Amino acid sequence: MRWTRFHAPALGVMLMIAAASEARLQERVDIATPEGLPSIGKWMLTAQGEPSDWLGEIYRGKNLREPVNVIIVDEGAASAEEAKARLIAAAAKAGYAVRFGHSTGYKGSIGGQLYGQLPSGRDDAFSNDPFEVSNNHGRIFGPHAFDGAYLFTGAFSREEVDPFRDPPHRYGSFNRARDDFTQNLDRDTAYKVSGFVALGNALIGDPRTTTGDHDGIAVVVRAAKER
Repeated sequence: MRWTRFHAPALGVMLMIAAASEARLQERVDIATPEGLPSIGKWMLTAQGEPSDWLGEIYRGKNLREPVNVIIVDEGAASAEEAKARLIAAAAKAGYAVRFGHSTGYKGSIGGQLYGQLPSGRDDAFSNDPFEVSNNHGRIFGPHAFDGAYLFTGAFSREEVDPFRDPPHRYGSFNRARDDFTQNLDRDTAYKVSGFVALGNALIGDPRTTTGDHDGIAVVVRAAKER
């Protein structure tokens, strides 16, 4: 009876501590802490909080994982809603309008908080072409208030479409979509490329999971405060 009353609860506490330690370890693996920025989640997350797998895409025999590859800082917005509106308008000006035909419900982690995706429509994403043809598209998360500015993260990828192939939509590139989106912002809007952050989210040598051509770098674009 003594064992039941004392040792069993103690064992339960030990198991809970072990589970919490494992969760903290996993969080450290999945969260980057770049200098001068809040903590950044490495992956685009599903509605269930799991790293997104590009709708189950198998790439070169491995499960595909979708990395965060863009960081956007708005120093000029006066509120979170203004930051969202400014970014949506800038994305459209850069050729990445809100378009339907994409999966939704994703989240991203910034500063220890989860943020739902922009755009927030039922099947919308930012994209440079309709979903019926090959396109770059992405989702953006935030904004997170930080150091007098508003910070977003984004996950962009290219899909190659061939209607005569099964399945017709396949992964093409992470880097190509990231670079096109950020360079278009830099060229056509007030959001300028200001740096590059190593997030450590390129999976190399993993036997089961891959991040394709992703190099582990997030491009940082910044909208400076108007003077």
